[in-house]
Amino acid sequence: MPYNIFVLGLDELGIAELATLPDAHDYVFHGLFTIEELQSGTIDLEARLAEAQRQLDAFEGSIDGIIGFWDFPVSMMVPILCQRYGLPSKDLLGTVKCEHKYWSRLEQQRLIDEYPKFALVDFNDPQATLPEHMSYPVWAKPIKSFSSEGAYRVPSDAELQAVLAKRRESPERAGPAFEHVLEMLDLPESIAQIPGGAYMVEEAAVGSQCTIEGYTYDDTVHLTGIVDSIHYDNSSSFLRYKYPSTLPLEVQERIRSVSQTVIAGLGLWHSTFNIEYFWDEATDQLTLLEINTRHSQSHAPLFRYVDGLTNHVHMVDLALGRKPRQPVDQGYFSTASKWMHRHFADGIVRRIPTAEEVADLEQRFPGTIVEVEVTEGQRLSDSFSQDSYSYVLANIYTTGQTDEEAVDIYHACLEALKFEIDDI
Repeated sequence: MPYNIFVLGLDELGIAELATLPDAHDYVFHGLFTIEELQSGTIDLEARLAEAQRQLDAFEGSIDGIIGFWDFPVSMMVPILCQRYGLPSKDLLGTVKCEHKYWSRLEQQRLIDEYPKFALVDFNDPQATLPEHMSYPVWAKPIKSFSSEGAYRVPSDAELQAVLAKRRESPERAGPAFEHVLEMLDLPESIAQIPGGAYMVEEAAVGSQCTIEGYTYDDTVHLTGIVDSIHYDNSSSFLRYKYPSTLPLEVQERIRSVSQTVIAGLGLWHSTFNIEYFWDEATDQLTLLEINTRHSQSHAPLFRYVDGLTNHVHMVDLALGRKPRQPVDQGYFSTASKWMHRHFADGIVRRIPTAEEVADLEQRFPGTIVEVEVTEGQRLSDSFSQDSYSYVLANIYTTGQTDEEAVDIYHACLEALKFEIDDI
């Protein structure tokens, strides 16, 4: 009998990637909510957990695993539900230590040197300023959010005060739900007194950005690959993810060493993870940006194209209590990229590429995937889970034996994909 595995936020790309597993016939994957249902609006975590449990209890077959590859609330719903059903999963406390941005920094301060200066900031203070030990520019961000939502690069006290004023007027989407998670844990008093919607500031890191992926199994940290994260010129918004990394090998080894130390020190066991870093070539400074207690669904095709096995395999094996399989080194391509085609102003979408136009591109260029992320008539600012500066129109995966080939295919896709947007 196949294993019944429930996937929180299962989407079309997730279905396609899970179908590439070498033993895909051994599983039946069942979707629990769409990611839009889980992340749009103000998140009512208690209601979502109750509905998930209702659907699971109504299922007539065996429940063999519960998984998810999205950020909050999925990253925390998975261990909560697995605990309720007696299934293997990551520990909730280790998960929160990693994803509570302020607590994570305190733990990093204990374990490593590669972190930026940071502090909490009074969300309600109209005259908020940086503490004396910090200097601009900084990132102001909630202690819990997702997809960079609510994060702003701030160059001055005036801008910091403006950002906090803007956030006070905005609905708090993740804070109350995060507080519901925190109430499940026996927290240190210094952490328990911080509200789930608190804000913090961190000195902005500079340089080349990358993400390392891995998993923990049998009290050992395993590292699988490093993906370069490349920004648009003069912007904090991502242009593309590129695998494998082209950072110097010595820098990659330092990233691996720091990652093993911090994941083991935080106690994130039986979990996939990814950690984002900046490396400044001019100063040789390495800075840990963020720890995520899940692997990246965005990277799944990249690993499959280059290594021959999607990174989803580790998640599935861990969910079933098995030792995760390693890549089989049978990828068809030497490099792969995920591009985020963006619009940098709010507007109304008047035209999107047709299904036929998308299919033509995917057939012309092997390894190409095009995901249109907007709909006709939509106002871009109504999109959920966008960063604070731009709107993703389409995700485009391209491949090649050289990076130049992958870049050329991307530009060919941009030429063929016709969007029409009336700016507001």
